[in-house]
Amino acid sequence: MNSSLKIKVCGLTKLNQIEELITSKIDFLGFIFYQKSPRYVLNSLSLEDIRSLKSNSKVGVFVNETVKKIVEISEKADLNFIQLHGDENEDYINDLREKLNNKIGIIKVIRIGNQSKEELQKTINQIPKTINYLLFDTDSRAFGGTGKTFNWQILNEIEIPKPYFLSGGISDENIHQLTTINHQPIALDINSKFEIEPGNKDLKKIKKFKNNIEFN
Repeated sequence: MNSSLKIKVCGLTKLNQIEELITSKIDFLGFIFYQKSPRYVLNSLSLEDIRSLKSNSKVGVFVNETVKKIVEISEKADLNFIQLHGDENEDYINDLREKLNNKIGIIKVIRIGNQSKEELQKTINQIPKTINYLLFDTDSRAFGGTGKTFNWQILNEIEIPKPYFLSGGISDENIHQLTTINHQPIALDINSKFEIEPGNKDLKKIKKFKNNIEFN
């Protein structure tokens, strides 16, 4: 296993859990700003709560949100990364990059469903070079959080021009299959497989997973 592999815990809603994850040195903290999500962070925390967290790896997850709203939230919550999980196109991303603080990285999600490798490659090629990372997730109407895994072998059949996060049903049960991917991710994005209920994380399970990655 790649010992430099980072971990992102997404769908955080509880301050005490977030503080504990920061202490555990989890690499990325994901906050969902999509109102239809059962993990919508503003139902539980304020932007000031998120701002107060002593972390430089706060990721705000947005789905087809206005550029103005993302910029406003990123400033008030002191976000470090913006994750675009919807159907944001090239013009939208360029507009966001122009208006967003230069220090904030952009992660663009590619949702993998039944498309061919050619279709997937075309989608990747259309993403502006101004983004910093890609994130591959299982396609769903709910825009993530399904706990379902896509076939990772498709990643061996495409060119991936940016460092990427791997998401979609990652768990202790399937992590050994990571070695079959030629171009390794820089980080694993975990969510629903490490929860007691939506937004309530199983911290023991997360710590065990982190240890497994570090020592395998």
